Amino acid sequence: RRSVVMTGSGPKLGVLLLVAVLLQTVVVTITVLHFTSALNSMKETFARSSVSCLTGSDLQSVTAVRGDPCWQVTQQLHLLIEKSLSQRYQRRISSAVRDEVSRVLPSLVMEDRASPRPKVAAHVTGSFVSKLERDGGGRRVQGQKISWWEGQKGLAFLQDVQLLDGELVVSHPGLYYVYAQTYFRHTHSLEENSEEAEDRGKPLLQYVYKKVNSYPVPILLMKTSRTSCWSRGSDFSLHSAHQGGLFPLTTGDRLFVTVTNASAVDMDEKSSFFGAFLIS
Repeated sequence: RRSVVMTGSGPKLGVLLLVAVLLQTVVVTITVLHFTSALNSMKETFARSSVSCLTGSDLQSVTAVRGDPCWQVTQQLHLLIEKSLSQRYQRRISSAVRDEVSRVLPSLVMEDRASPRPKVAAHVTGSFVSKLERDGGGRRVQGQKISWWEGQKGLAFLQDVQLLDGELVVSHPGLYYVYAQTYFRHTHSLEENSEEAEDRGKPLLQYVYKKVNSYPVPILLMKTSRTSCWSRGSDFSLHSAHQGGLFPLTTGDRLFVTVTNASAVDMDEKSSFFGAFLIS
């Protein structure tokens, strides 16, 4: 009899356990569905309130208390607008400051670049140790070559450029700005002869030449002229010739200046000078 009773109570216990599991599952399912529905309802309510805040006639009229959806929306919107405007103004200000600095102090902008260019430049000035020369007997170039430039003293300097026999020797290839100025001082005598009278009407010419290793004859880069009527009553006449331009140069190229009347050139360092500097 005892074994029969135990056998009959086993199925009842299993049924009770199954019913309990089913009830627990139903309760959990109902709870999850309830919370999901409540969460969706909250999201929808917040979305509707946010949209209603944005579609209002005037955002400035919103005076909701802290924590209200409209207050949160307006705060986030104001922060986003301020951040966007701040970034835009910072870009404009930095660009304007950079442009102004590059205009006033271009060397500072050049130093900030990733691959700075070598600082190559030369400015040679007049020297009173005169020595007139003609290059190649006067047939290869026009005028008389000025070979007594000063490269070290006073306003003159040489930076990675050599000065040999009045010629600037290029050390780095690139695009250079080349310039030259000669200052003519013609002294008048009290009694001019016919030759001096003819000189008064002759033009004063200045030439800038380039020598290259691959070509036997110097190449004319620039020339300028000045024709002036010299007054008979004055003791001397002053005339200047200036020119400059951009030219591609290679390593070993040489630059020099010639004039039509080198004996009349005033070789003061602030009056007559010659130079070049690397652009790119």
